[in-house]
Amino acid sequence: MIRGFFRLIGLLLLAGGFVFVVYDGARSIADQTLRLTTLGEFWNDIHQASQQAARTQIEASAPWLWDLIKLVLNQPAFAVLAIAGILLLLVFRPRRPLIGYSRD
Repeated sequence: MIRGFFRLIGLLLLAGGFVFVVYDGARSIADQTLRLTTLGEFWNDIHQASQQAARTQIEASAPWLWDLIKLVLNQPAFAVLAIAGILLLLVFRPRRPLIGYSRD
């Protein structure tokens, strides 16, 4: 059951990555230049105060961790969502059936 839940989350993340590919593609065609939405911009658009709160919380406990998170936030949103979705789908994929005997 947990495996199915995480596979569902992986599929939703992969679908979100596809939505950002379409969104960025439409913006790029309209502006006639390459426009990519970073994950940090997307988080700011949704709720800016939570990003600032997370930043202060993380910098207070481990300043080096914020540098790592900032690296991820500066990447295109479609890439981060797609990679996270694919990783969840691969980690929680169904087990291979055993040959010769059944699993009890």
